[in-house]
Amino acid sequence: MPDLSNKNIIYKTISNGKDMSVTISNLGADIISIMVPDREGHISDVVLGFEDPDSYRTNPPSFGALVGPYANRIEGASFTINGKTYHIEANEGKNTLHSGSDPFHHRFYDIVNSDSSSVTLRLNAPDGDLGFPGNREVTVKYEVTDDNSLSISYHATSDALTAMNLTNHSYFNLNGHDSGSILDHIVWIDSDSYTVTDEHSIPHGEIASLDGTPLDFRTPKKIGERIGCDFSPIVNTSGYDQNYVLKTCGKVIPVASLYSEKSGRKMTVFTDMPGLQLYSGNFISPEPAGKGGVHYIKRAGVAMETQFFPNAINVPSFMQPLVGPDKPFDSTTIYQFTT
Repeated sequence: MPDLSNKNIIYKTISNGKDMSVTISNLGADIISIMVPDREGHISDVVLGFEDPDSYRTNPPSFGALVGPYANRIEGASFTINGKTYHIEANEGKNTLHSGSDPFHHRFYDIVNSDSSSVTLRLNAPDGDLGFPGNREVTVKYEVTDDNSLSISYHATSDALTAMNLTNHSYFNLNGHDSGSILDHIVWIDSDSYTVTDEHSIPHGEIASLDGTPLDFRTPKKIGERIGCDFSPIVNTSGYDQNYVLKTCGKVIPVASLYSEKSGRKMTVFTDMPGLQLYSGNFISPEPAGKGGVHYIKRAGVAMETQFFPNAINVPSFMQPLVGPDKPFDSTTIYQFTT
């Protein structure tokens, strides 16, 4: 792990000059805060985060993080590209979650461009770093637009074919980050199917219909409507942590939304990625303290992570998360806030 002791954490706040502002950190390219109004015009921070900036150096729940080089899970902590097998760190049993113990969101990015409404950050990773091939460069641009949207534009290159799956791992609470449970939030996801997983949350290629399952959010419903009863193996008392198959076909379209009846805030997710992970904050810990000294409870926030499918690098039938000399990665995800 690189020595971060003498590195300075820099915050950059961007806004649309009206009623939305976002703070970004050069550590992990993290989203530190998103300030947006409720139906009465009161502005609150709607993403979870830490009180102590140094907590982002380890950031176990990945609050606000740009997770990379490979978000979500890789079975057996290994993958094969062009006949060569690469072994990476196993940090979730025999599998890898979010790239191991030293992922990109533990590292400092260079701020390469910024103005009042946008900031662009860049990270370079050498060949073999974390076990992944290729000298890689990741660039991300955060921009706040006039319609109260946060646009996240990813660009990545590599001089060798490599596996890459980038996402943002913010936890949202539309009543305010310090307001407790998100079980009353209403979710809509425009998906007809999901990737079936084993007991270790690893998919192997099977895609199943959402019909008749508690995972079906095509008709909006509260997150807590199904949590608390036993729906094993699809959903159990732990809550939701599931990848949905989207209908994007490479186009940036609305794919999901989150709504709070209490605050009147609504967040609509747009993306061109093929998958969306709904994670209901099942293992959020009260320590270390959250912003303002708040001790977050389990399910104090919900993540909606746009992505390639989990374990896709090991499942040929899934869209392949490959970046190489003739195959750069470009993707956009937008979180739009309305009332």
